[in-house]
Amino acid sequence: MSVALLLFFFTGIAAFSCGRNNEPETPGKGEPTKPVFTMGVDLSYVNQLEEHGAVYRDKGVVTDPFALMKNNGANTVRVRLWHHPQWVRTVYGNPSTPLYSGFEDVARTIQRSKNQGMKVLLDLHYSDSWADPSKQVPPAAWAAITSLSVLRDSVYNYTFSVLKKLDARSLMPDMVQIGNEINCGMMMTGTSAGFPGLNGCNNQWSSLGSVINSAIQAVRDASANAAVKPLIALHVADPKNVEWWFSQAISQGKILDFDIAGFSYYPLWHTEKSLASLPALVTRLRNSLDRQVMILETAYPWTNLGNDGYTNLFGSQPPLEGFPFTPQGQLDFMVKLTEDMKEAGCNGIFYWEPAWITSTMKDPWGTGSSWENAAFFDFNGNLLPVAGYMNRQ
Repeated sequence: MSVALLLFFFTGIAAFSCGRNNEPETPGKGEPTKPVFTMGVDLSYVNQLEEHGAVYRDKGVVTDPFALMKNNGANTVRVRLWHHPQWVRTVYGNPSTPLYSGFEDVARTIQRSKNQGMKVLLDLHYSDSWADPSKQVPPAAWAAITSLSVLRDSVYNYTFSVLKKLDARSLMPDMVQIGNEINCGMMMTGTSAGFPGLNGCNNQWSSLGSVINSAIQAVRDASANAAVKPLIALHVADPKNVEWWFSQAISQGKILDFDIAGFSYYPLWHTEKSLASLPALVTRLRNSLDRQVMILETAYPWTNLGNDGYTNLFGSQPPLEGFPFTPQGQLDFMVKLTEDMKEAGCNGIFYWEPAWITSTMKDPWGTGSSWENAAFFDFNGNLLPVAGYMNRQ
């Protein structure tokens, strides 16, 4: 659906609705229904975790983590897609290891999510590995490209192909995220000589915008005749960046056809904007963009201890005042954040990797989990109280 049609359809929506949405009108009342708040969980690692010994329990009973999330209030699953993560097989030293976060693994995650009646946000990294503010490495398959038009075509064809293949399996996602934490841009680190410049921080917004718009057009085209027409999300890290980024993306990059302004908020890392200041920021962003606003990644530790030899990424910092690193403190933080975001007009919150518990899973930096102290499960795999925030609709 075009931006113009969305604007027309939702004119007059209540101020708290946070912009565009796909909710039908309430029969007989003539007014739009309140949008359902997106209670999201990123479960990208679950297939890999389970295949390497992770077991999830609810009060001691072994449970499917997708069902567990759904039963505790989650309504949407986020899953990342890497272009061709061949490095996974190198890490495991086995050419038969599944390409986790590759297409087939992602299709499996989407199927498991839909089996539970949950919606899906597909996070396209446009990289063979992690893309974040510090690294945005182009896929190896595109590394030798020197023409902007060829890069645009490659991005379009890849995006279109992924979605058409998913749709053929009745797995079209409900939302598609173009890039991951693209604070300065996409595919701009570790590039070969002549690779098109896509760094907005270096005033390359025109080329960056044209590549993002190519990806957006591919989503629109691939879903034109599909039963599910995904919303488009854009995503940056740290609340301090969101107003500048979306202003530049629209005015300089001419990126207009998107539905969700998303950002990561990790309160122990992103300290320039306090928890108390976040609602006003979200309200300003919602009103200035007239689009939905979502926190696409967040988390909070329940302990500063670890359960394996893989050093934890989160929790070495001091806790926020009033929110100690305890199971209750973790729950209280997520309840506070969620309540504040709803009041501010935000449309949803995604918790990042709540199921990343200790196992024999490997990545390039260690074996186990660097996030088990911020997961939804204790060191015995039992569900923690934090999951309860999702049921507070």
